Amino acid sequence: MAEPLKLMYTETFLQTFAARLQSVYPPFESRQFVDEVLGEGWETLELKARIRRISSVLGRFLPLPFAEALGILYRIDEACTGFPYLFFPDFVEVHGTSEADFELALDALERFTSKSSSEFAIRFFLLREPERTLRRMRLWAGSSSEHVRRLASEGCRPRLPWGQALPVFKRNPAPVLELLETLKADPALYVRKSVANNLNDIAKDHPDRIKETALRWYGSDPRTDWIVRHGCRGLLRAADPAVLSLFGYTAAGSEEAVPLIEAASISVSPDSIAIGGSVELRIEGQMRLGGPYRIRLEYAIDFVKASGRTSRKLFRLSDKTIAGGERFSIVRRHRFADLTTRRHYPGVHRISLTVNGAEYAQTSLTLHAPSPVSDSYAKG
Repeated sequence: MAEPLKLMYTETFLQTFAARLQSVYPPFESRQFVDEVLGEGWETLELKARIRRISSVLGRFLPLPFAEALGILYRIDEACTGFPYLFFPDFVEVHGTSEADFELALDALERFTSKSSSEFAIRFFLLREPERTLRRMRLWAGSSSEHVRRLASEGCRPRLPWGQALPVFKRNPAPVLELLETLKADPALYVRKSVANNLNDIAKDHPDRIKETALRWYGSDPRTDWIVRHGCRGLLRAADPAVLSLFGYTAAGSEEAVPLIEAASISVSPDSIAIGGSVELRIEGQMRLGGPYRIRLEYAIDFVKASGRTSRKLFRLSDKTIAGGERFSIVRRHRFADLTTRRHYPGVHRISLTVNGAEYAQTSLTLHAPSPVSDSYAKG
């Protein structure tokens, strides 16, 4: 298992950074800086809290005003690249809050984003002064740097993972969609992925706005088509008829509601396991005559939550064009192990086969808690 990201901030890393800073600013107290960062409670801090600890302490060891502190960081930032240096933009978020420093802070975020990423720090400024910050972000959308263009999109995502939500854009995504118009055919895949993720975020609150955007954008440019396809992935999983039609999928209830599948089955073996175990899913079916048909073949699991309610997640099996009357048979292994994004709970989990959003077969699996005896035996 990969080590948690928070462990990248070792004492050696901090000492190396402090020495680099002291080389351009001799008054910097490198030993005291490292000691204070690693002080009380450090071991209990998670990744974002560790980033905030570093940036907060750094501000106490650099001179005022903010502009002078930035000038010192600018002398070493070319050598401070990669994910660990997220504390550079975080430093701006923590210490660049004065009204007099607003434009200077945005300049710093633009500069630092190519070394790590300013997507989290910019959200403080969007929440504080959305119109003023958006004006700058519209300029960033036209930058020659793909890192800066990506910041324009990623920074205003309404539901950015790990970042503060932006309620103003959850309520009204129009300013974000206006900005994305500039980036809808961006040459950099790095930027296009961000635009697609932004569309997918917006679709969770405003599906009709994204469907309208998708219909307007699709077919104008291959790069835009890629963005639209990935940006509508949530709507595809929800089997939205308009989106399925846009991408050429055969409507599940077309031709007078005749099903796409003439015969289908899904089975699970074994049908009762402990959390952490795995099962074999066997799926079989035959397309109706006619065709050819464009299909999304998926299996859905209604996961039991801690409350006893269920939450459905879809897992794609195939996405292709298939001839009428053709048979298909798929075997897939699925593991019910806890992840950082999903915890499993005992109960009956319904598993179903869906094609273009329509359900054709179902079975169930009983998930139970691991035996304490077997757990202790395994550890021994």
